[in-house]
Amino acid sequence: MTMHIPGSAAFASRPIDPLRFAGQLPDSPPRHTVTDEQIEALDPLTYEVIRHRLWSVTDEMGETLKRMSGSPVVTDANDFDFAISDELGQEVQVGLYNTMLAGAVDLAIYWTLRNRTVREGDMFLCNDPWVGGGLHQNDVIVFQPIFVDGRLFAWTSAVCHEPDLGGVGLGSFDPAAQDVFSEAVPTPPVRVVRDFELQEDIADLWIRRSRVPLLVGLDLRAKVGANTVGRNRLEAVVEQYGADTVKAVMKRMMNDAEQRLRDKLRRVPDGTWHATGYQDQAREGDRGVHKITVAMTKKGDHLTFDFTGTDPQAGVINCTYAGMRGGAMLALLPVLAHDIPWSAGGLLRCFDIVSEEGTLNNATFPAAVSRGPIGPAWLTGSLIAECLSQMLDRTVEFGDSVQASCCGTHDTAVLAGVDARGGEPAPFINIVMDVMAAGYGARPRQDGMDTGGLNCIPMGRIPDVEMVEYLYPLMTLWRREEPDSGGPGRHRGGVSGSSAMIPYGTGTPMGLVVASSGKGVAQNNGLAGGYPGNTAIGIVARGSSVKAAFRSGILPTTLEIVAGTQELRACYDTSYLAPDDVLYLNWQGGGGYGDPVLREPSAVLADYHAGKVTADGSAETYGVVLSGDTVDEAATGRRRAEIRRHRATQATIPAGEPRTVDLATAVRLDDNLAEVRAGGGLVVACRHCGRQLGDARTDATLALARLDGPARAAGPQVTADPATYLDDEVVFRQLFCPGCWTAVYSGLVPADHPDHALDIGRLMPSSASR
Repeated sequence: MTMHIPGSAAFASRPIDPLRFAGQLPDSPPRHTVTDEQIEALDPLTYEVIRHRLWSVTDEMGETLKRMSGSPVVTDANDFDFAISDELGQEVQVGLYNTMLAGAVDLAIYWTLRNRTVREGDMFLCNDPWVGGGLHQNDVIVFQPIFVDGRLFAWTSAVCHEPDLGGVGLGSFDPAAQDVFSEAVPTPPVRVVRDFELQEDIADLWIRRSRVPLLVGLDLRAKVGANTVGRNRLEAVVEQYGADTVKAVMKRMMNDAEQRLRDKLRRVPDGTWHATGYQDQAREGDRGVHKITVAMTKKGDHLTFDFTGTDPQAGVINCTYAGMRGGAMLALLPVLAHDIPWSAGGLLRCFDIVSEEGTLNNATFPAAVSRGPIGPAWLTGSLIAECLSQMLDRTVEFGDSVQASCCGTHDTAVLAGVDARGGEPAPFINIVMDVMAAGYGARPRQDGMDTGGLNCIPMGRIPDVEMVEYLYPLMTLWRREEPDSGGPGRHRGGVSGSSAMIPYGTGTPMGLVVASSGKGVAQNNGLAGGYPGNTAIGIVARGSSVKAAFRSGILPTTLEIVAGTQELRACYDTSYLAPDDVLYLNWQGGGGYGDPVLREPSAVLADYHAGKVTADGSAETYGVVLSGDTVDEAATGRRRAEIRRHRATQATIPAGEPRTVDLATAVRLDDNLAEVRAGGGLVVACRHCGRQLGDARTDATLALARLDGPARAAGPQVTADPATYLDDEVVFRQLFCPGCWTAVYSGLVPADHPDHALDIGRLMPSSASR
């Protein structure tokens, strides 16, 4: 061997400095560069024209990939992405599809420049998550260098999720895996195209590992085709405008994105914010809770994400450094950069990552990482987004960017077997993509989007039911929104959905693999007292009554009609679906914003009429009592008073003499808290009743009342007792203003969860020095 097997040493957790990196590379191949003066000399019109031309190049690459691929993951769900990068691999333009991939593409190019000879006419294939390009082995990237006049000018790349690349488990998910050797083989960059010709031996070697080789082979050619289109279109732009001008635009795009993000960061307060989240179960048979924690520090125009204290790698719920970086981009792009062109190479310069190796989101080889993007990477992004929202919630200018957590994660289910319909039996694998229709988190001024999609795939969508039934021997009994699944709040989180399906047109059982988090501990947290959205649930109904119902003229539209022996599935599980069995999935909605007892009763009534909440859910969590088609105002007043009395009688009340301050000079900190000048300094007070909750000069924490109740106290959105899945105690924790009993924090968390919401420094980091 001439080099180490790619592992954590590929990048460790050090930030990539492209300029320093360039100085470490060999002189061959020569690279095309431009000077700062050439970048500054660009006239605005030329810059905008070429910038939009480069966007059109990437857009056409994406359309080519979709048109050539035969996989519904690509053609229907849009789980893919593409990019143009500069000669060093810095991403100049990325697509609006899977945003997590924007944190990994450049890493694969960096590694290739260090460890491979790069020639014109090459394309490289890679699915090694320790190298980059993707976040787990099923993310497969094909990328190519582009030369102009013999010098390395740029790179293009196309990456998508493959339905199966081998390994023990169906769809390359093995819920019982102890290490990567039970999963799909990670392949470092290999030359799959040489002198512009596909290497058939490499292609044969590649598809041989898969249970669905025709799909994988077609996707390989689709990615080669997308890169070919990208090269041809980029060369046409260079021919029209000149290499120096196009390269100057590429550099300017990244510089502009960086400066716009830094300018935005300078306009928000400095400070440190914390968030801690959990993955319930690490593998099949596990009943533990596994923690990821982050401290986000914003200083001037720079962010640092410090994951020190995250639990060690375990089971299948790990991701590599590429996944952790991808999680950061999942949060950064929609929250901070939604109004900035996505030149990721510039945006990546605005943050650093601090992380211990060998942890859940910086796993070392040979950890099992098949769950990487939809487990630890996604949770990493959700926690960073929570910190960013807390930071932005202190501002007026950026308040519209604040959002509670979205659906938590992707509730994975893989069905595989033999399709015997209409001819010769053929193998199939279906990654159930219905769960793309998840709920978005609520905002300070509006509800979350119902079944709006996944926040990591802005252009994502759910496959058409007719197409699913055409491709696979399945019949969908229903796919619908579920009431009471959006996190209750002054603004409600977006509701999620459910679907139920039964084998159809086949007499043989099909394999089933499920992999999900958020069944015992919420991953879709609320903000400012808003409740989490629903916990996920998966059920297999054995020996259902579906066929009998059809014969009786009854549509099986509920689990009660489906009947059978209904088995609750664990977070990670391998099973089967027999011809009369039904698979039911109910995935997660978005978190709420603000205390739900402050929601306008008329809004709750409108939700009831729209099927977003039930009458029981309305009374239980919002304190709104419905009578027929109207709000019972008197009963609602009594119910809300009852909720506040329960909080007051059950909560632990902080010690100290109560003080009330005048809110006339109050400055908003979030939905419930304000900064008020009192007693010669600045204090934190309740915005609703004026109760003083803390003084940064003397207090480290806020004086909030605390109540740990049973998980079911969160409301009907807790679909199963956490003890079904976990040995750790899980509680519904709330922190209240002890003056008016408004909820300041609400979470479905382990009993030893740290109370970051009590930290006065997150609200007034510099008050003590003023």
